[in-house]
Amino acid sequence: MYNFLVTSQDGAWEGDDYEYERSRFLEYTNSDIASRFEELKTPQIETLLKFPCLFAYEGSVKPMRVGRLLEVKRRDNGRKLYLRFSIDLNIQPIPHESIDQLKRALDIRNWELNRTHWAIKEEDLLAILNRENLADASSVAESPKIQQGDLPPVPAPDNLAASVDAFIKLVVEMADASREVFYRGHSNRTKYKLLPSLFRTNEGGEPIYRDAEDTMCRELLVSNSADFQGDVYTLDRLVRMQHYALPTRLLDITSNPLIALYFACMSNPDDQGEVISFSMERATVKYFDSDTASCIANLSRLSKASKDSLDLLNDANIADFNQRQSVKQLLHFIKEEKPYFDDRIDPEHLRSVICVKGKRTNSRISFQSGAFLLFGEEATLKEEGSSTISVARIAIENKAGLLRQLDTLNINQSTVFPYIENSAKYIAHRYRLQSLNEVVTGEAKGSADGS
Repeated sequence: MYNFLVTSQDGAWEGDDYEYERSRFLEYTNSDIASRFEELKTPQIETLLKFPCLFAYEGSVKPMRVGRLLEVKRRDNGRKLYLRFSIDLNIQPIPHESIDQLKRALDIRNWELNRTHWAIKEEDLLAILNRENLADASSVAESPKIQQGDLPPVPAPDNLAASVDAFIKLVVEMADASREVFYRGHSNRTKYKLLPSLFRTNEGGEPIYRDAEDTMCRELLVSNSADFQGDVYTLDRLVRMQHYALPTRLLDITSNPLIALYFACMSNPDDQGEVISFSMERATVKYFDSDTASCIANLSRLSKASKDSLDLLNDANIADFNQRQSVKQLLHFIKEEKPYFDDRIDPEHLRSVICVKGKRTNSRISFQSGAFLLFGEEATLKEEGSSTISVARIAIENKAGLLRQLDTLNINQSTVFPYIENSAKYIAHRYRLQSLNEVVTGEAKGSADGS
């Protein structure tokens, strides 16, 4: 395995330290490897330091260097990753064209060299370079071989529930009456992450929808414009798009822990699920008409090129930032829904994750007590939470039994998804099982009577 580190910053690898946004870590990394590094604690960092590194620049001109990481630290409440590194002077700079011929062997994907990021690759970097006479045998011999089985395991759950009673007890113990608390259910504890559908990746770590956000939104508005006529804010439209399964920068959460428990149980019956709680100060919760929510939501209307030119990864004062053409375009979109809005956007707001209570414009959101986490550009919510959003988890087992218990509390397919087709499916399933049970009971009784 090796670390593949790409930057657009000229001369970055000529020094001895660098800083990545946490959101760029594990891009283009296979999901089974990425799951081992979602939490960056001592075991994960120690493993990263053992990997050789390939340091690259965006584009197809500058040569690449081989070296190692000396130190990795989390900074800015985990939003940034600071690293110190050293270049192996025994290995000469590797021309881009030489690496270009080895892309498949090194698992370097199409377009991967066009984006600043830090990936972890499963291939044996030094062995491949040695085979091509790009690294000497001594460097290969000195490098420890790390296999996937040597990686830190996925952390074990702190809490576990296999019944509704046990679950409610844990929820009550974790509750804090002075804070607002929301919940989300995942049917697979190790597979699903705290990431909106827009930013999700395929099994190889490549983004599926991210670069087409503005096009997808406009296409849905064109094809179903009548459905959006009553929406005042861009956030309203994103909520409706999310409802109809278009990938957006919204992550569904609920104020009802039993709804989250249902979602944790409704699929993947053989996998351990989880319910995540999100606790935050009440003053930080925004509403549908929030200015910050408008700033983030209207990012969905910018093209990929415009969002890239916001250049949120490079620190700039607010005055200079607001002179950028893409920021002026964003201001134009915001003023369409808020004419009074000042000509001033704080770049930190565009990179944040906020909790928003949207309008409950459909019965599903109403019954599910729905709210949302709205993700800005280059924004991440670490699996262990952030400085403003505390995260706790309850692992879920015995899904079939839990679903039966939830049904007695009137939480089932018909009520969680309150549409006539779901009600019909639920009723048919319920009475089909009932009739089958009656037949089985009758047969058993007849046998006992000797008939």
